[in-house]
Amino acid sequence: MTVPKATMAMSSDFLGAFARLPSSQQRSVRTLITRFNADSTAGGLNYERVQGARDRKLRSLRIDGSYRAIISKPERGNVHILLWADKHDEAYEWARRHRCDINPETGAIQVYEPDSGAPAEPHPTPDEQSADAGQSERLDDEFEVREPAFRDLRDRQLTRLGMPTAMLPEVREVRDDAELDAMQARLPVEAYEALFLYLAGETYEQLVADREAPEHVDTGDFASALNRTESRTRFVVAEDDLALEAMLNAPLEHWRVFLHPTQRRLVERHWNGPVRVLGGAGTGKTVAAMHRARWLARNLPEGRILFTTFARNLATDIENNLRSICSLDEMSRIEVANLDRWVVRFLRGRRYEFQVEFGRNREAWQRALDLKPPDLDLSDSFYEDEWEQVIQAKGVVNEQEYRHVSRVGRGTRLGRRARVRVWPVFEEYRAQLAERGLKEVDDAYRDAAALLRDDDSGSGYAAVVVDEAQDMGAQAFSLIRAIAPAGRDDLFIAGDGHQRIYGRNRVVMGRCGIDIRGRSRKLRLNYRTTEETRRWASHLLAGRDIDDLDGGSDDNKGIRSLTQGPEPMLRRFDSREEQIAFLANYLTTLQAGGDALRAVCIVARTKGERDAIEQHLHAQDIETDVIEGDTVDDPAHTGVRLATMHRVKGLEFERMVMASMNEGLVPLYAAIAGKGDDAARESAEIEERSLVYVAATRAKKELLVLSYGSPSPFFGDA
Repeated sequence: MTVPKATMAMSSDFLGAFARLPSSQQRSVRTLITRFNADSTAGGLNYERVQGARDRKLRSLRIDGSYRAIISKPERGNVHILLWADKHDEAYEWARRHRCDINPETGAIQVYEPDSGAPAEPHPTPDEQSADAGQSERLDDEFEVREPAFRDLRDRQLTRLGMPTAMLPEVREVRDDAELDAMQARLPVEAYEALFLYLAGETYEQLVADREAPEHVDTGDFASALNRTESRTRFVVAEDDLALEAMLNAPLEHWRVFLHPTQRRLVERHWNGPVRVLGGAGTGKTVAAMHRARWLARNLPEGRILFTTFARNLATDIENNLRSICSLDEMSRIEVANLDRWVVRFLRGRRYEFQVEFGRNREAWQRALDLKPPDLDLSDSFYEDEWEQVIQAKGVVNEQEYRHVSRVGRGTRLGRRARVRVWPVFEEYRAQLAERGLKEVDDAYRDAAALLRDDDSGSGYAAVVVDEAQDMGAQAFSLIRAIAPAGRDDLFIAGDGHQRIYGRNRVVMGRCGIDIRGRSRKLRLNYRTTEETRRWASHLLAGRDIDDLDGGSDDNKGIRSLTQGPEPMLRRFDSREEQIAFLANYLTTLQAGGDALRAVCIVARTKGERDAIEQHLHAQDIETDVIEGDTVDDPAHTGVRLATMHRVKGLEFERMVMASMNEGLVPLYAAIAGKGDDAARESAEIEERSLVYVAATRAKKELLVLSYGSPSPFFGDA
């Protein structure tokens, strides 16, 4: 009888451990996997039992004389799972502490670390606790008695949320989120996530709504368990040798292979219409959007997938990342383009008679301003804000529409008679543009949408994936609605109002024909930034009115980081020279300690300040690499990165240095001064705060905030 070929799976923890091995041991691991794939029963693999292990399925495999890999070798079936790799003693110690089991409710494979001192018997259920309550009513007035946090959940419900049965006694003792956080490293990520969200206010019913619920779970069938969604958040089987080599060549880039549970539940399913995904910086919206595009390319039978975003440089970064996770066939069905570039190409193909003007045509605008009524005493800035936030944002094309359009959010009141008097300014501007053969981009969006609606042949796209949706206006969303035919899996929209850095025009997607009712989700776990940095950055926008892209409000409450680290370092210097001296010493110290400069990024508010810092560092023989707006961050370059705060959107670094955070630069005086009214100035300030929030949350491990002279007023209350 032919024995089925054994399957070698790898956990995300194993890939992390593999990345820390010396290069010679990494080569040995590759040889070990090759030998296993050829014959999993070969004697040279040297399976050894782990004495004292809690899990009898765990074995060690010899890497070389000093290193061992830990593998789960179930008693039946042909699935083997690489779990860990380390020096001999450390590997065995890891194996003694951990278990690898199938959750009896979710059917997911889980690696976890139960408390060695936990009682063997399950904790009493809520009903059993109630029966004994009368015997434990005595309260000591000197102490606060806190009830167990999960007292209202039964054991089966906790297991359904991902809690391993062996850890139920421990979780029954948890009384608050601090005690849950203390267990985090020992829990499967889906268990921690669910319990954290439960403490944040979500109900059990909400938490299990999108989770798999197999009718029957065989806790010994690891082959079936590997195919379940929750398992694929942590375990992978390489499709072929090329895929295996790609994983081992970039073992720390987990996002290419693994999605966290909430992300995967968003990505790998059919939706009956548009989906909106919110979440603070670092919660994985872009990663989810990229994997969604790949899933759509694999699962929709025909039509292309358009992946679009606002910023051109971000679209370039996303396309490069998509190429690292998609096959050639999948990429042939995915088109990545920022929306401005897409609309220009589309209209050119339709023989559009106008050129698209990005930004304001100043000559035409000045001619239009000559028509403003002098007795109304409205500033030039008022007209510019009115054009952007009312005329263009709401698609106003004639005086009648302007008389009746809502101006909610504008700080200067304007009655209908006054609107009639100022309308000629906007009408003249469009006429001036037309004489020059130009149209602003919002008008081009509107024209493109009209062409698509009138074309029975359709757009050729099966779906549209939108990232950084908060930076797009109403005309952009109306165009996106026209591109994708309405129906199942049509739109996947990810965004965060806290990160709006290209204008504060709010959008109600429902008014653009995009109905997200019942299909709105929020990511709450931050996988990038430490909790200390996340909390500091979030405070910059606390109490500000942030929208949810559909007429409601949003906040960063209930978001938590999975990692801990140092508090952000705030340093003030008397001069730029002192700041540079500090930076030079900081970078040389990192290098001396073995840290790579390419893992550090220094950002400034303006290009001028960025370039001044770059010149000073270069003069001190520190290697630098400036990331321009139209270039990709090349990992082959070894110098410290320098960029503007706008440019680092979508990037991440081990260490972020926000330099020259001075009064006048942050917030940028020119961005706020001269605004038409208090509401416009407040909106501009929030945008500047959002820019700082974006830059700060690029940091994975450490954040430094430097200033010279007078520091930014933003940091007095942060």
